Amino acid sequence: MSGQHPSIKEGWFTELSDEHFPGQGFSLQVEQVLHHSRSEFQDVLVFKSTNFGNVLVLDGIIQCAERDEFAYQEMISHVPLFAHGNPKNVLVIGGGDGGVIREVVKHDCVEKVTLVEIDKTVIDLSQQFLPSMACALNHPKVHINLCDGFQFLRDVALAAIDERYDVIITDSSDPEGPAEAFFQKEYFELLKAALNPGGIVIAQASENFWLNIDYLQGLMNIAHSVFQKANYCYTTVPTYTSGQLGLIICSDDSRLDLTRPQRHPSQQEQDILKYYNPEIHHASFILPTWADRLINGRNDGI
Repeated sequence: MSGQHPSIKEGWFTELSDEHFPGQGFSLQVEQVLHHSRSEFQDVLVFKSTNFGNVLVLDGIIQCAERDEFAYQEMISHVPLFAHGNPKNVLVIGGGDGGVIREVVKHDCVEKVTLVEIDKTVIDLSQQFLPSMACALNHPKVHINLCDGFQFLRDVALAAIDERYDVIITDSSDPEGPAEAFFQKEYFELLKAALNPGGIVIAQASENFWLNIDYLQGLMNIAHSVFQKANYCYTTVPTYTSGQLGLIICSDDSRLDLTRPQRHPSQQEQDILKYYNPEIHHASFILPTWADRLINGRNDGI
């Protein structure tokens, strides 16, 4: 079913959230509404924008746009994958649009990727309207589980799923609706329990330091209370409110320096990447002085 969306007025989509970024919004000009429906879990909108290609919106919040999605997909994928010495088994929670999967399978060392997505509607619509992102969902290394990510991790912890992972990527929506549980301490504890020794977790932090640094401090406190190592980095994505999105990367291996890659892309691998490189890997952890003090609680550099 297609139709007009309440966030579209006079040809402009506007993203507003009084809870997460009060007093500001973000707008894109709409060329055509491609799809609007209510799935079992959330409001789903896909529209063609005049300048950023097709855009996926869940519960009124932009998830990705064709023009700039690679900046997010590459950083949330390659920062943990290159920080790990030899990732073979990868778990992706959320990310039914397929963008993270597309990036993960670029690593020859990865033998298996498990995608856990609660809403099949997101997968179906991404394959229809975001084919450049969903292009690897049928890759032979990829296994798709249509279920709740939180319950999936509980099953791993209870050994109902006898598997552990080298890298876990939490590509969730913002902490509202079905994704709210992904930002609680219990979730971080379940992530830790699902890792192999030396494993790495990365999660989109929803906010960045321009929007709600107090919230980030709380998330970092949770991460530090669960993992031996926890660091904050960020990527720049114009279609995310304020143009920046934070990522929290964690490991229980205190010897790991998550801020620098253990492996470097080959020239062939680097040639197909648009955003990630070893220099930006490290640079993404370097924060402005005021933000570093508040998020990391220190006055020195990285």
